[in-house]
Amino acid sequence: MRRARGGDDGVLGRGTDSDGEGTGRRDRREGRRETPGRARLPLRRSLLGRLLAVSALVAACSVAATAWIAVQTTSGAIKQEQGQNLTADARIYDTLLDYAARNPTWDGVGATVRELARESGRRVALTTQGRQPLADSATPPTAPVLPPQASAVVDPLSVDTVLAARGTDGQGTAADRIDPRAVGPFRLSAADSRTLRRTADDKVECLNRAGIASDVVVGASGRPRVQIVGNDPERALGTRCDLAALDTPTRSEQKALDALTELADACLKRQGREGVQLNSDLSWGDPASSTVPGETGPLVPRVPLPAPVPVPVPTPRDAPSEEAEPSVVTPERTGENDRAIASCVSAARSEQLSSYVASPALLFIGDEGGATLPGFDLSPANTARIAGAAALVLALTVGASVFAGARLVRPLHALTGAAQRMRDGEQPESVPVSGDDEVGRLAAAFNDMSAHRARLEEQRKAMVSDVAHELRTPLSNIRGWLEAAQDGLADPDPAFVSSLLEEAVLLQHIIDDLQDLAAADAGVLRLHPESVEIRELLSQVAAAHQARAENAGVTLAVTATAPGPALRADPVRLRQAVGNLVSNAVRHTPEGGRVTLRAYAHEEGDGTVLVEVADTGSGIPPEDLSHVFDRFWRAEKSRSRRTGGSGLGLAIVRKLVEAHGGTVDARSVEGEGSTFVLRLPGTTPSGP
Repeated sequence: MRRARGGDDGVLGRGTDSDGEGTGRRDRREGRRETPGRARLPLRRSLLGRLLAVSALVAACSVAATAWIAVQTTSGAIKQEQGQNLTADARIYDTLLDYAARNPTWDGVGATVRELARESGRRVALTTQGRQPLADSATPPTAPVLPPQASAVVDPLSVDTVLAARGTDGQGTAADRIDPRAVGPFRLSAADSRTLRRTADDKVECLNRAGIASDVVVGASGRPRVQIVGNDPERALGTRCDLAALDTPTRSEQKALDALTELADACLKRQGREGVQLNSDLSWGDPASSTVPGETGPLVPRVPLPAPVPVPVPTPRDAPSEEAEPSVVTPERTGENDRAIASCVSAARSEQLSSYVASPALLFIGDEGGATLPGFDLSPANTARIAGAAALVLALTVGASVFAGARLVRPLHALTGAAQRMRDGEQPESVPVSGDDEVGRLAAAFNDMSAHRARLEEQRKAMVSDVAHELRTPLSNIRGWLEAAQDGLADPDPAFVSSLLEEAVLLQHIIDDLQDLAAADAGVLRLHPESVEIRELLSQVAAAHQARAENAGVTLAVTATAPGPALRADPVRLRQAVGNLVSNAVRHTPEGGRVTLRAYAHEEGDGTVLVEVADTGSGIPPEDLSHVFDRFWRAEKSRSRRTGGSGLGLAIVRKLVEAHGGTVDARSVEGEGSTFVLRLPGTTPSGP
């Protein structure tokens, strides 16, 4: 009977049947105390966010720098290569255009094509407009197929103004797109050219004696002309050097001019317009100084008629850079007539020159492998720039990574050093908390762990002292009574034996408490669940502690509805847990106080059963409330088990409740009392 009552008050009656249900996994959660955690850091303040930001910044700078350098270098190389290729293409085009302007056919152009290909390092091919080969620098058996699109059309009567302008060093082309080198019947004979050259040399010598620097320039037709240095013809007006002799057309030039005038008049008559007389510079209207197609304008400017209407005149190929003086017509001429005349003159020139120039041909320019778009190779300077920029970006990346890594590793080194000192048995110390990021929170958690470890160490030392004291007291009593009986000072009567038994039971209580905690820590605490009538169980616990409560002047009452909520648990272990709470409540409730046991179902209807043990005792200070379930902790630091206990009872309560899958917590108001609540999973009633 004594042992049964001891089981009810949470000290005796521990079951040791090995057929019970294992609860080791639940017991391992003992150290995982639920504490309110901090809110999750926003990404912009977290260490991860900063690392991501640094990485993204470095990556963006690297990509931007690399892309910028690549674009600049590549664009420059492409522009340089394209500019060189375009200049080479224009030179090839101009050379072939000159050949077509001076020759009526393409016969013999092969040597020129091969020479151009050798100088440019490109493939040059000429075909008719029907793509019949005329000349090709590539060897016929291995020559790649020509591309579908030609690079240009070589036609001296319809010049590509862009290529012609680059190929002639910016001298320009005629306004009617006829190459100035296509002079046809206006080309002088060798005899006429020599005669005019002697005259031009005499005029230059005369001008030089007058202090006017000049020179002889020979045009495409073979006609020489005098060009004054500085292109200022008015300087020759005050000298005796008459330049008019050089402006008079030769017989062959006049014949060609008359034929051209007839062709232009025929065109105008077909439009119902009157014919015109063309001057030697292909103007019409008032008489003009004598020039021929392919030559520059007159050295002495013409004096215009009053209120002239200017008409643009095509600029010859080898004309000087100054603009040619426009010819003039009488005021009665209209702009429409002038445009019609200019159109007919241009058509007449094309018709007249068609038999003197080569027919249009397609020009193909590409690399020797057959590609039409040339590639480019980066120069050593550009390669060095890219390598230098890449090295700079790499250095910046490494520097940023080292800086960020150093800031990250510094607090980790402090944590590692503190942990190693704790391992070596030195006094735990706090590490500085640098911020509220992940590393800062890790440092704060380490400081909490260090403080908790220090408290556990203090509790362990206090526990060893408490256990030694608790064991020493009953053992000293037993030894004293036994020595007294051995010396004949005490008689071994029933009272003597009862006193020794009481001391032995006290030792058993302490050993059982330690054994329960050791079993919970080792994961071998066993349960034998069965259906439990909670009102009856509370009544049994109250009856077991009634005598102690009456001796302390404390009222012990049970309030529970009949039959009470359904519960499945180990009745012995549950009585032990509730008994420990009741014993603790009676111990800390003053005389005249009240301890109440109550059981009820949870209001949310989830089947949870709540068991409350409330007292009107002294209460627990707020700063101690979070430690009441710690092992070896006592609100009263006295070493007397009668007043303060060993500090294991409430720790055993928590272990037993967690073994049942429940929780326990405490509420207290200092000076008013405390309430301990067990939350146990109940049995859901089955349906009908």
